[in-house]
Amino acid sequence: MSDNTPLSIGWASANLTPDQPVQLAGQFHIRVSEGVMDPITATALALSSGDGDPERAVILVSCDLVAIPNGLLEAVRARVMASLPELDPHSVFLNGTHTHTAPELRLDDDIRHMGGGISASGMGLTLPTMDPAHYVAFAADRIAGAAVEAWRARRPGAIGFGLGHAVVGRNRRSAYYGGESRMYGNTRDARFSHIEGYEDHSVNILATWDTGGALTGLVLNVASPSQVSEHQFQLSADYWHDTRVELRRRLGSGVFVLPQCAAAGDQSPHVQVGQAAEERMWRLAGRTQRQEIAVRIADAVTAALPHIAAEKVEAAPLQHRSATLELARRTLSQADVDEALAEAETLRVEYEALKRDLEAHPEKRDTPRWYVPITQAYRRMKWCQGVATRYELEKTQPRLPAEVHVVRVGGMAIATNPFELYLDYGIQIQARSPATQTFIVQLTGPGSYLPTERAIAGRSYGAIPASTPVGPEGGRELVTWTVAALEALWGEPA
Repeated sequence: MSDNTPLSIGWASANLTPDQPVQLAGQFHIRVSEGVMDPITATALALSSGDGDPERAVILVSCDLVAIPNGLLEAVRARVMASLPELDPHSVFLNGTHTHTAPELRLDDDIRHMGGGISASGMGLTLPTMDPAHYVAFAADRIAGAAVEAWRARRPGAIGFGLGHAVVGRNRRSAYYGGESRMYGNTRDARFSHIEGYEDHSVNILATWDTGGALTGLVLNVASPSQVSEHQFQLSADYWHDTRVELRRRLGSGVFVLPQCAAAGDQSPHVQVGQAAEERMWRLAGRTQRQEIAVRIADAVTAALPHIAAEKVEAAPLQHRSATLELARRTLSQADVDEALAEAETLRVEYEALKRDLEAHPEKRDTPRWYVPITQAYRRMKWCQGVATRYELEKTQPRLPAEVHVVRVGGMAIATNPFELYLDYGIQIQARSPATQTFIVQLTGPGSYLPTERAIAGRSYGAIPASTPVGPEGGRELVTWTVAALEALWGEPA
């Protein structure tokens, strides 16, 4: 089969917004949703080249979710395979945009897979929400439906890729004289030295057209989670909702927009330096921060799109490989365990005190958001206790399985990972990739941070043992495999 077999392209989307209150994911404390700010969406792109070759067919699905737990992924694949048995299940992979205002999806099995963490159950509290397991089933039905619809909607078309730039994500770790780092640390502190890591303002763009030359969809890859509205108690797709609205206003209401979060474990859209100046400009422009980000992304897309269209193609090499890597766990010490358990004990005392207070004063349950303090104490306690669980687990299971994918479409590549991957690793892959342009896609699995050595040295959330089942050794293993897999797709020696 020629490497330049004509491509078939299909798009679909589905509304994942529940019709009843849910627990929102993304913070230690539980948040019961208090309405819908904007819809939660799944967007699917199906690509194939030729018939019957599973390595030349993929369905990419982006979801306005914090991550993609294994339970959700397995449920989606089972549903897709029931309708499309000709596909390899691993041809279907999902990514989360890491919005912190989407429904909780993690079940106990997902927590155990990561070796300990924050469970959504077990507190003995009754909250008026849909059970996470029921939402997983609801979402799996909708996501699988979009994937099947996209596959069946495939038609000949054209595809092109290109690069723009927009300031969206910033490194969120402030470093201080003495070697300490803090997530969202005070940069006005006299001890502030520098921002810990690199920033990537690329907007990677993959565009598709029908045979009549009409734009049908965009894959947009940005190194920033969607966390502007992360503390809200309403369902929201965050800035990707505003971006879809802005792009459809400019390019047509029928254009699909599939967002991907590039390596961004140490990035966020929050401003670390110069916040007053930024806020003043949003006010002068009459925009919210989310709307400002949407305009920046849309400006990058519309500036690049004519040049991308000039080199669009109807046939291109399409190849896909997937694997389950066994990555080295972060090695823990007894001192790590002792420190985590000491913090867990402090939190246990706090939790028990809050529990006794609620039992003595049940009327407090009538206060809005009464459950926030007790759920935060409980979940942080379990998070710290997870360090001891992992310390024992690594004695018999020193490696953690991680599903990864690489895709070649013409001269561009897509490389996935299940983590909140620190940006340095994404840059390492891109620097060594044989592709003209490489889209790194994080959170194609259940998440957890994969930090750099300098972040671990600086400590703080996202780099301490409780939040990092895999460490720098595993990060280097991920980079090595990904680069070798991309080289194989390009026929270059590993």
